[in-house]
Amino acid sequence: MTPTRARDLAVTVVVTAVLGYLLVLGLYRWFPPLTVWTGLSLAAIAAVEAGWGGYVRAKVNAGEIGSGGDRLHPIAVARSVVIAQASAWVGALVLGWWIGVLAYLLPRRGELQVAAADTAGAVVAAVCALALVVAALWLQHSCKSPPQDPSESTDTAPE
Repeated sequence: MTPTRARDLAVTVVVTAVLGYLLVLGLYRWFPPLTVWTGLSLAAIAAVEAGWGGYVRAKVNAGEIGSGGDRLHPIAVARSVVIAQASAWVGALVLGWWIGVLAYLLPRRGELQVAAADTAGAVVAAVCALALVVAALWLQHSCKSPPQDPSESTDTAPE
């Protein structure tokens, strides 16, 4: 499995923002009100992932990966990588959507009262989506093994 690249996520955000903007152009009148609570579920997921990333990083750095006792099972680390990658992609898609919504709302705040009311909710949702992307990338990074010191090599090959 290769790490998720920030460049790929950025392209996803831009493409989704453009498509989201085009959708909002025609569908905004049917949107429900956007409140500051709209995107907070993403912030909760981001906080959990960031916390788990700190825990995994501490275990990896301490060499406490393996089975038994207070060690972190390698399968748990592998699952964490998968969750991190999925969360990064979902966060990028949602961030792109909210950027597209904001691109529609911001220029219309003066002429549409509902656009002014919805802007705060869209900003909070976009920030929470960005937090999810950052937390997911942190969790993915936390699952990497630290580089091995060449002097501690276990290689027993003759010289």
